[in-house]
Amino acid sequence: METRKQTALAVLDSQHPFHQAFIMKLFAILVSLVALAIGADASCRGDCRIQCNPYNIPGACSNECVGRCMAARCPDETGLIGIFFQESIVIVGAGIIGLDVALVLAERGFGRYITVYAEYLPGDTAVSYTSPWAGCNFSAISGSDANALRWDRAGYTHLTKLAAQDSKQSFVQKTPSIELWDDAIPREKIKAMSEYLEDFRILPDQELPPGVKFGVSFTSVTLHGPKHLVYLCNKLKHNYGVRFVRKKLDSIRDAFANPATKVVFNCVGNAARTLPGVEDPECFPTRGQVVLTRAPKALSAELRQEEPEILAAFAGLRPSRNGGARVERGEVLVGARGEKRAIVHNYGAGGTGFQAGYGMATEAVDAAEDILRSLRSQGCSRL
Repeated sequence: METRKQTALAVLDSQHPFHQAFIMKLFAILVSLVALAIGADASCRGDCRIQCNPYNIPGACSNECVGRCMAARCPDETGLIGIFFQESIVIVGAGIIGLDVALVLAERGFGRYITVYAEYLPGDTAVSYTSPWAGCNFSAISGSDANALRWDRAGYTHLTKLAAQDSKQSFVQKTPSIELWDDAIPREKIKAMSEYLEDFRILPDQELPPGVKFGVSFTSVTLHGPKHLVYLCNKLKHNYGVRFVRKKLDSIRDAFANPATKVVFNCVGNAARTLPGVEDPECFPTRGQVVLTRAPKALSAELRQEEPEILAAFAGLRPSRNGGARVERGEVLVGARGEKRAIVHNYGAGGTGFQAGYGMATEAVDAAEDILRSLRSQGCSRL
């Protein structure tokens, strides 16, 4: 028995000849695998470069074209190449805010650089997963500050485009909307909305119900929240090569575990108040309730039932924040040496994530433009 123990210990000894030979052989195999993976990746990139730029015109490297081509034709980068390539950009959170950031990045040609880490993914129905429980219609519910007005406008443009071009697949449709106020009329917001909302009209007094002081009508957009999330997830995975990983991070610093990660987009919603490394005291949850009713078929109000037919009721916690949503770039110290790494915060939209999310995402991505420019340059040079 003692001889067996000594033999086992000898095998684990770094000075043992057998151990050294084993390590060298293992290292050689790993190097070969990496070389094969890189070679296959480079070959596929080369094919896509020819397809996207057949005449080899200098400066005509289109990341979006190459990204789409590689997503369709190249091997799935979930192995060795994924470790060093696809985590260049990390998004934490897969609610509508995180998905919109991924979409904006993918539309700019960075889809295959992205990994999304999230505790919940589209298709989940956990109460703490906010986005599936949203009302999902464009309205005047958002604030009147400059940020909210700007984000709403960008979101409306994005959603109406989806409704016009891909309504059935995206579960986004245009719908007529009437909004009424009995007090605290947001005049500046109404003025801003009138500049871009389709069919915008201020209701005359004779069309206002009793007790109502002001009202407007316009063409809104309505989304089926859960199905729209799944649509975005599938589009990002299959059209752009974005990678999704179900994982709850213990700290925002965990998002930088891969040394290849250049930037992290923090889209954690309600978790921003408690997640180590973020811990924003301005964040707080707001209980929101949605009642789903059957749309009345009678055109005349007099012929409609007195009470609507209620199909379901939902409640969820909206990620609110004092001072409005936070969309800004910062730094996180990671590792034993406290290395500075870039992070872009994007959370706190409250109940306006679906209508403001795309505008917020655009500005969040713009905040990392210098990093993305570097990735774009590296991507083109590899081709």
